[in-house]
Amino acid sequence: MKRLLLAATVLAGLAVPAYADTVLKLTEVITSPERTETLKGLVATFEKANPGTKVEITSLPWGEAFEKFATMVSAGETPDVVEMPDTWLALYGKNGALESLEPYLKTWQDTSDLNDRALQFGRAVDNTAYTLPYGFYLRALFYNKKLFQEAGIKEPPKTMEDFHDDAAKVAKLPGKSGYCMRGGPGGLNGWVMFGATMAGDNAFFKKDGTSTFADPGWVKGLTFMVDLYKNGLAPKDSVNWGFNEIVAGFYSGTCAMLDQDPDALIAIDQRMKSDEFGVAPMPKGPSGKAFPTIGYAGWSMFANSSHKDLAWKLIATLEGPEGNIAWNKRTGALPALKSAEKDPFYAQDKFKGWFAELNDKDVHPTTMPTDLPEFAFFKDSLVIKTSQQALLGEISPEDLAKQWADYLTAAKQKQMGQ
Repeated sequence: MKRLLLAATVLAGLAVPAYADTVLKLTEVITSPERTETLKGLVATFEKANPGTKVEITSLPWGEAFEKFATMVSAGETPDVVEMPDTWLALYGKNGALESLEPYLKTWQDTSDLNDRALQFGRAVDNTAYTLPYGFYLRALFYNKKLFQEAGIKEPPKTMEDFHDDAAKVAKLPGKSGYCMRGGPGGLNGWVMFGATMAGDNAFFKKDGTSTFADPGWVKGLTFMVDLYKNGLAPKDSVNWGFNEIVAGFYSGTCAMLDQDPDALIAIDQRMKSDEFGVAPMPKGPSGKAFPTIGYAGWSMFANSSHKDLAWKLIATLEGPEGNIAWNKRTGALPALKSAEKDPFYAQDKFKGWFAELNDKDVHPTTMPTDLPEFAFFKDSLVIKTSQQALLGEISPEDLAKQWADYLTAAKQKQMGQ
């Protein structure tokens, strides 16, 4: 009998660890070594505050993340919490895969600290918070103070007319250009910003699904971009420039103005002194409005999570003041909290341009029509080829606008079932 009791005791002891910890699964999709290490630190804070809970982090390389995560989901290997890019939100929010965070936001102590944009974009699908954006990738205007001074420019441009005039003044300096144009991969943002700003409206489609790209205002904006290049106000080789090239063009002093997100600060800060450059809101068009593009990512909970309350606690840890500010300092996004503006890091002059945009009623952050399945090809193939043709004078801005409008009209009307 003693042997039986002893054996039972040993078996019971062996069984205990299987039930000791609750495991939450967290998937990171915009991955880099620094981001992952930062995430691990925030998760450690959560685990310490919630004894008996362990978080298992899966980090997917961004270039393959969409396909890999879709495969995980189709195989039923869903996480409790996922880093949700804006371009995925409609896909997973519309099919019922994500849990509404509205009930949690009603009682969370930090909900009132979320800025209006965070709630607006978090509720982009069916006006329901299927994600909680942690930060924004919003375009603002970097300008080289030294080159401005040499060109006799006293302040950053406030209007598109100022922008053109300033670019022309800098271009008169030997070996210098006014604007770091992104004519290669990822260049769509610039075309959209200039197009919408000259048009005074950032709507991509009319009610019948017809694209607005071929409308006179948008054509005027596309022509503005083409003329900048043709008239030598952007470097000749910028027709092929991507992110790394435009940022290098700016910090090397090759060109004086650059439209970019806060993540460009990581490289620029390493190579320029704080008094050598500034960041201002994007210039406004004839309507008195500006339309900088904005992207975002956030934290979402899967609806089939078995540990929803704990999953929310994890999201709250990542999104709360300490977690959100620490995360965005390392990732280069603008934080989603109002209180972040008071943090000494974000109170620096270099961030004022972005916060000014977020708080200006005449600045309308523009999101791309990423809900269209055809958008990826449009952005990463069609736009690059045709915009380069326009910059090189092979097609007119009107031809460029028509090709874009025809493609997007077909995609939108297909989505509408027409």
